[in-house]
Amino acid sequence: MSKAFTRENDAPAGDEDDDGPSLPPLPAGSKNYLTPAGYARLRAELLQLIDEERPKVVEIVSWAASNGDRSENGDYLYGKKRLREIDRRIRFLTKRLDIAEVADPSVHHGSDQVFFGATVTYANARGEERTITIKGIDEVEHLAGEVSWVSPIARALLKAREGDEVQLMTPGGLETLEVLRVAYPRPP
Repeated sequence: MSKAFTRENDAPAGDEDDDGPSLPPLPAGSKNYLTPAGYARLRAELLQLIDEERPKVVEIVSWAASNGDRSENGDYLYGKKRLREIDRRIRFLTKRLDIAEVADPSVHHGSDQVFFGATVTYANARGEERTITIKGIDEVEHLAGEVSWVSPIARALLKAREGDEVQLMTPGGLETLEVLRVAYPRPP
């Protein structure tokens, strides 16, 4: 049999991970740290899916099914597919929120040491400055300068203080970074 017709893994059909590749898996034995705002955003998404989006799609699928022939019924076929996507996302969010550990970064306000939730400005050996915020895996927005606490840069910076130099292994070799500023949000 041609390699093109074989499965990538040995799992039988239907045994794949239903959560899909939307977010990276948590490191083994670690907690799912989230900021309070990240937890609230994921919880709001879950409730919106359960309370609003899923019932609307169920209603459309039910209406489409009552129209008769389902084999060429676009509303029915698309609705069933969308329902599977919604259910997959609901399962994923439920699992991640169940194991979430909410860590409020504002408790470190005024500290010069890097912990979860810190906004860190650092400079490399060429003098290029960059500012990042260390957040949870499920809430990171890379375009906003946020990095996951399990990323190599965050791991290198964690527990460093302003003025410290840390070593970061990059594809181009070992790089030295100097921590310039550490900031946390104000407590409410």
